[in-house]
Formats: sequence, C-alpha cells, structure tokens
Amino acid sequence: MKNYTITVNGSVYDVTVEEGAGNGAAAAPKAAAAPKAAPKAAPKAAGAGSVKIEAGAAGKVFKIEKKVGDAVKKGDAVLIVEAMKMEIPQVAPQDGTVASIDCAVGDAVEAGQVLATLN
Repeated sequence: MKNYTITVNGSVYDVTVEEGAGNGAAAAPKAAAAPKAAPKAAPKAAGAGSVKIEAGAAGKVFKIEKKVGDAVKKGDAVLIVEAMKMEIPQVAPQDGTVASIDCAVGDAVEAGQVLATLN
C-alpha cells in the first residue's frame, strides 16, 4: 500500500492505494479517499477596502498588475486569473486606490473569492 496526499479543486485528500491480488493479469488498484481539511492561508489585510474585486471564475492567479496604494480607474486590470488556458483580467469596478491584494501569483482561486479591495 502507498499513501498519497492529493488536492482536487482546493480540497485536500489523504489517499491509500493498494495493489490488487494478482493472478498473472494486472489488477486495478483500489483507492480509498478521506477528505482532509485544506490548510487556509491567512488573509493579507482582507477587507482593507470597501470595494471588492472578486474572481469571475475558478482558476489560478497568473499576474498581479497593481500594488497596494496604486490609483486605478474603472475598468483597469488589477490582476489576471488564468482559467481554462485563458487569461481573464479582474478589473476595478470603479475609480479608487488599491487597499489590499489578497492573493499571490500561483494561488488557486474559486469563483467569487475576494482577490483585492479598493478604497
């Protein structure tokens, strides 16, 4: 038996894989999975601003275009999320100043997750 830890859509599972009893033919491995609490990263000044910029789709943070303190206009890209091999800009919904960036490049994000805030 071999033990593995895998992550599927942000959920972490401990998996034990057992080789099947052989009769000369390859047997399919048997797997048992038990959900495990995913480690949560501490938010980086989450909610520092009153205007939220949320992920439009589940994906991975590809690039951060702005930093805390940068002035932005409505429609400016604050960061880019990669989903299904597409780069999707997450834009400022209104003019303001970036109050917080609540993710890092490479982070997996879910649709609706707060990625940044503005004042």
